[in-house]
Amino acid sequence: MSDYQNSESRNRENKAGENRIEGRNAVLEAFRSGKTVDRLYMLDGSREGAMQTIRKEATKHGTPVKYVTRQRLDQMSETGRHQGVIAEIAAYSYGEMEDLFARAEERGEDPFFILLDGIEDPHNLGAIIRTANLAGAHGVIIPKDRAVGMTATVAKASAGAINYTPVVKVTNLVRTMEKLAQKGLWFVCADMDGTPMTKLNLKGPIGLVIGAEGSGVSRLVREKCDMVASIPMKGEIDSLNASVAMGVLSYEIVRQRSGE
Repeated sequence: MSDYQNSESRNRENKAGENRIEGRNAVLEAFRSGKTVDRLYMLDGSREGAMQTIRKEATKHGTPVKYVTRQRLDQMSETGRHQGVIAEIAAYSYGEMEDLFARAEERGEDPFFILLDGIEDPHNLGAIIRTANLAGAHGVIIPKDRAVGMTATVAKASAGAINYTPVVKVTNLVRTMEKLAQKGLWFVCADMDGTPMTKLNLKGPIGLVIGAEGSGVSRLVREKCDMVASIPMKGEIDSLNASVAMGVLSYEIVRQRSGE
């Protein structure tokens, strides 16, 4: 069971209109000009030369491709001239993993990273980036697949924190955790069946892993976690919004780091 109730029913695709590029030439130009394409929606079964070229660009840049029906593309389209392809463009640029370690070193602190597993609601992501900034986390790590990217909605929900807290997008969260473990990080994730957070040692280099509401942290990601923390709850319901749970756990890390 997860610490979170399921509020991920909002459709992420319907929240990205301000970050969409439509049409074959426009999408190709976006790739070739160096824009970060978070996700590509393509007409299922299309085999035209231009579409093959777009697929090759997506593969070269590691962009996830979702094949959908023409009806779905028509629903998503703002212009009515999508030509079988719509791209979601990042509103803000992504950071590099080195940026996170550099921030920790500049502050003379042990690394404190937030890792997100399947967060699809842009408001949740924005709130998490905002809290990460306020709690002193050195950055946020998100996967390419099954996750919202850096949309304008995310930027607005972050209340400006997106300009100060780097967000790194990775191809595989499990492999990233393995690499970070080699650099000395320990990982803690949230689950209602875990050890009460106040009884865990959350000091030192740490990665706080937050899963999607409803499904929580995936099995493979959880297996890479060294600790599982539960949040004390006294009400009639047994779950928290993902961004709220992240905030509670982040400030327990802050409390322990300050020696209180």
